[in-house]
Amino acid sequence: MDRDIDIRTPESIEFNYELAGLGSRFLALVVDQVIQIAVLLGIFFAIVAAASRLSEGRAVAASAEAEKIGGAILVALVVIVVFTILFGYFIAFEALWNGQTPGKKLLGIRVVRDGGYPVDFGAALIRNLIRVGEFALGYYLLAALSTVLSPENKRLGDYAAGTIVVRDAKLGLARRRDALMPPEYAPTLYLSGEERALIKRFLERRDVLDPSKRRELAAKLAERVRDRLSPELRRLDPESLLERL
Repeated sequence: MDRDIDIRTPESIEFNYELAGLGSRFLALVVDQVIQIAVLLGIFFAIVAAASRLSEGRAVAASAEAEKIGGAILVALVVIVVFTILFGYFIAFEALWNGQTPGKKLLGIRVVRDGGYPVDFGAALIRNLIRVGEFALGYYLLAALSTVLSPENKRLGDYAAGTIVVRDAKLGLARRRDALMPPEYAPTLYLSGEERALIKRFLERRDVLDPSKRRELAAKLAERVRDRLSPELRRLDPESLLERL
């Protein structure tokens, strides 16, 4: 179920998010797991091929004890690789790719912190360590129940990390209309209504904000939309970029 949520930042700026529903989140998970399985299969076949070549090239048979130790090391490496691919994948992508994995990007959703700010490494780490337990207990059954029952569509990992999953702005229509609009208006077509309202509110209140808070908020707002804009706008400093929007 898709729901909306109103958020007020510490700077008294209000905006609205459309929360991602269980269906879109599950489909994003399916896409990500297909990618993970493909990567694991590639690694598995590479290990098998390498092991076959090594066994063919050995001139002297290893002792039974050495083979036992080698087998234990191989099993440990396989466990580490599988865990890293299954869970490190989510941590790395969400922390480094603005709250999105390939599956989330394809479905047009992303993870943000409760205050509407971009997710950081700590939040990505916590929510995806909780994912280990959610995966182990009935393949995300508890996560699905929590998402359905939560007013903010939160799974257990979201509660622990203080995050929500929201929908991105829909940009397809904006891109088609871009060529018909004067250049001074075109950039705003790549923003959702709540993003335009948030930027407008910031620009109206920036003069009364503490300078450090002003710089921090401008940077976060600019980072949220920068990857959707033209190269010319991306090169601007945060506050100049927001003024152009």
